[in-house]
Amino acid sequence: MESIRQKKIAKLLQQDLAEIFQQEAKALFKGVLLSVSKVRVTPDLSDAKVYISVFPTKDSKEIIEFMKSKTSEIRYQLSQRIKDQLRKTPELHFYLDDSIDYEENIDRLLKGGGENPIK
Repeated sequence: MESIRQKKIAKLLQQDLAEIFQQEAKALFKGVLLSVSKVRVTPDLSDAKVYISVFPTKDSKEIIEFMKSKTSEIRYQLSQRIKDQLRKTPELHFYLDDSIDYEENIDRLLKGGGENPIK
């Protein structure tokens, strides 16, 4: 269970990362919408799992790999924003949030657009 401190730090990181991605993504990923859907922070605040939602999803794996390769630069930009709130910036680990694809697949199955996996 997350502590109140973890939740507050996660929310702070989510907001600041979203702002960083808004500024940078316009130039790097034309026609792609990036969203920070969730951030989970370890109890010692040393690691943060960042879940990114990408739309359209066709290029999502490449975008996540690009972000993983630029983790140190993103972490530096984040540290400049949160230096007054935290002593140490957590290590960032980026993951693809594919919940949108999952929801679309369920909707398609419920509407009868696909094979019924349960027989």
